[in-house]
Amino acid sequence: MSQIAVDYETYLIEVIRELGKPWPGNRTVNIVVHGHSVPSGYFTTPVVNALDAYPHQLYVALKQRFAYAVLNVIVTAIGGENSAQGAARFESDVLCHKPDVVTIDYALNDRGIGLEAAERAWRSMIETSQARGVNVILLTPTHDMMSLRRGEPIWAEELPKHAAQVRRLAGEYGVALADSDAAFHHYMDAGGHILDLLSHINHPNRLGHELVTRELLRWFPAQ
Repeated sequence: MSQIAVDYETYLIEVIRELGKPWPGNRTVNIVVHGHSVPSGYFTTPVVNALDAYPHQLYVALKQRFAYAVLNVIVTAIGGENSAQGAARFESDVLCHKPDVVTIDYALNDRGIGLEAAERAWRSMIETSQARGVNVILLTPTHDMMSLRRGEPIWAEELPKHAAQVRRLAGEYGVALADSDAAFHHYMDAGGHILDLLSHINHPNRLGHELVTRELLRWFPAQ
């Protein structure tokens, strides 16, 4: 399947123009963040620290970048959920908000349902979004230490496979990619440790969320 290249400067150009409009010519821009416990803001379970999680970080950064914007970052994520469950409620819980942009972040949990089931679910959400004219940003997974706790290497081995699948789907559909997996690898390749980025065995801390936020912000360049 051929891959469609998309550009950081132009993919969300219409959304960025809306974010830059002053009153009275502006309108509300809605970004919906869909996924599992990471975008939900779970840190050390059961603590939910939404103010340090990437959806809120994204909101703050965008408001700093676009001072005129009337902006909502709406979180529809549910802790413990996988993409098949997220796809089942996509119409009722996500599209009901009339989003300009939807982000999808399920790969960390999708190891539990396998690549084929995850691919069907991601395709469903992407295609439904595109049919409605909604811009999509796919996220590769953040990292975790599940294999150490479970003693099951497959949990570690499957993570790069799901990351690769998300990248492939982004290219196939010509949608944006926020490569959290690559950002975590770059941090560790530069001498950092995975524990620098985690608040819990499977949840990022503030620094881990900052890496994700930086990947998302690439798609919202200042004008």
